[in-house]
Amino acid sequence: MNEDDPDATAVTVVDLDETGWPLRPTREGPRPVPPPGLDTYLAQRLTPPPWATDIVVYVHGWQTSQASALGALRTLMGLVERQRGERAELYPRLQGDASGRLRGNASGRLREDISARREDTPAHRGFAPWPVLVRWPSRSLPSLGGYRRIRDRAHAMGTEGHAARVIAQLLGYLDAHRGDPRAAPVLAARGGQYLHLVGHSFGCRLLCEAVQWAAAPPGGTLGWSTPAPPGRPFTVDSMLLLQMAAARDAFAATFTALGGAPLRGPVVATYSQHDRATGFWHLRAEKRAGIGYAGIGTAPAPVSCIRMRPTAEPYPHTTLDHRFVSVDASEVFVHGRGPAGAHSDHLRPESAHLLLSLADHSR
Repeated sequence: MNEDDPDATAVTVVDLDETGWPLRPTREGPRPVPPPGLDTYLAQRLTPPPWATDIVVYVHGWQTSQASALGALRTLMGLVERQRGERAELYPRLQGDASGRLRGNASGRLREDISARREDTPAHRGFAPWPVLVRWPSRSLPSLGGYRRIRDRAHAMGTEGHAARVIAQLLGYLDAHRGDPRAAPVLAARGGQYLHLVGHSFGCRLLCEAVQWAAAPPGGTLGWSTPAPPGRPFTVDSMLLLQMAAARDAFAATFTALGGAPLRGPVVATYSQHDRATGFWHLRAEKRAGIGYAGIGTAPAPVSCIRMRPTAEPYPHTTLDHRFVSVDASEVFVHGRGPAGAHSDHLRPESAHLLLSLADHSR
């Protein structure tokens, strides 16, 4: 729950400062969490509720206010709810008894549904996501200088600052308290919670830095085919990077450890040639196009290239069961005004369909 917003009871919010350190609300405004109290803070914020079957951690991108970040995640979860309600047959492993399905077709209904989910028995719940929002200061002027400033801030937060370690600890805490989905007799409650990461723009960098930070020690996986030794501090069931603001070779040059990171499922990145932020602006800031405009280039493992599918067309397991998947969304992410173009046109039913497909194949 976000104490600053009583309407945000359906979303758990973690705010970071410019160094990537968590902030807590006080009467004097947001203040850094005392370092000795970080574990307590995470415990207070991040114990997964018993009704949840899946945990969705969302990190927003460039030019996003706190209110917009919250609105974006609510919109995405509303689209997920609606897509599953209208196309439930596409996600057979997410099916539960009708009493356990998400009710309604708008994100505004999420709040009232929480009490209903708590009353369900675990066997009735096939898919009940718990959204967690990580917010960070990403506002700047919509200019080349502003783009560079937030690019540098995101990089510094993940490397010189605390963001990578803090988000990794956040994910590790969630992992420790969600139980092992493999051990659950049903896909529900504390014994069967799946962890999905969703990033947008520069938020994708922060997620990649966090997972890479956790990939340093020897480690492993949780039902995707990707092999890895046991012992990782946490495992992630899917990673969806929407319009990532990083160079096409970022996985080969910067996020090199993701090839063997604590990821049970794939790294899926969308791109659109209507995205001017990662095309026009990224090209001028870094002398090369970004992933969000041109897709994943080189990577530590082969990259599978597919198109973004309509909401009525399924994603077979074989299309997504790869370490890196580059998804061409040029026919979907097309709308946008101003210098960023379609950079923020990612809140679409097709994105919800892709996220649901990843959750379904994680089972």
